[in-house]
Formats: sequence, C-alpha cells, structure tokens
Amino acid sequence: MNITLIGMAGAGKSTIGKALAKRLNYTFIDVDTLITERAGMPLQVLIDKQGDSALLRIEEEAILELGQLDNCIIAPGGSVVYSKEAMGHLKNISKIVFLDAPFRSIVRRIPNVRKRGIVGLRERSLKELFEERLILYNKYADLSIKIRGKENVQKLVERIIKLCFFEDF
Repeated sequence: MNITLIGMAGAGKSTIGKALAKRLNYTFIDVDTLITERAGMPLQVLIDKQGDSALLRIEEEAILELGQLDNCIIAPGGSVVYSKEAMGHLKNISKIVFLDAPFRSIVRRIPNVRKRGIVGLRERSLKELFEERLILYNKYADLSIKIRGKENVQKLVERIIKLCFFEDF
C-alpha cells in the first residue's frame, strides 16, 4: 500500500512523510524534488522564468509517471489538486491523506512565501489560495488529519498509521 500526503506548503508533508516512511520502512517520494530535477532549477525559479503552468505541467507528468508503486509515501506539492489527472492517478495507487493545518500555522511555517515556489501567488494572496485549495484537498482526501500546531511528529505518524491500516473509513 502507498500513502499520499496532500496539503498546503508548510503543512508538514515532507517532515511527516519522511518520518512515516522511516517508521513503515517505506520509500519516500518528494514530488517537488522530482520537479526540481526535471526542470533543472528550484521551483520558484521555474515559476519566475516559465510561469505557474510550467510547474503544474511538470508536476502532473512526474506524478503520472510514478507507475504502480508499492510501500511508498508520496508527498506532492500543494498545487497537485489542480490536476484531476494527477489526483486520479494518486487515488488509484494510494490512500490520500490530507494534512489539514490551520492557516495561521501555514503562515508561521513559511517565513518567505514569495521564495517558496507556490503556484498562484501572482494572482491571489496566500489566504485566497488556502481557501481555494481547502475545498480541493477535502474533495480528494480519503481521510484528514487535523494539524493543530506543534504536535509531535511521531504522534501524527502513529495517527496516520492507525487510520490507514486499522480503521475502516
């Protein structure tokens, strides 16, 4: 079984994903790293040079090429929910877990939002993106984990494991 963690930048997808992968002895796949490798540049540079659409296209391609994996934790970028095709593929190969962090936590965890490589910031504020994406995260999630602030990562990992493996949802 694979697990995909979705949520806003700053929700903890990479931190929790790495800890979850280690705990389960799974492979961790950071889609932002795949995008950076494909593009040959950091996410923000890609957006600055080629626009949001280039990042979204490369993200979708990278996800669609993941194929039939097993025992992986996948952490896509927060913008993955803009692609029905990518989300459909992730839903076919994994359980989707939404890391539901409050807006104030996201703001606190991203000190310089303009350098983070977040799709949509040219047209909308971070708050507007958060509200827009919240609907999409909930739409695609098989289950949600509320992130209230500074929870212990290991406790969050255990909650995810319990929900994914031991409870019917």
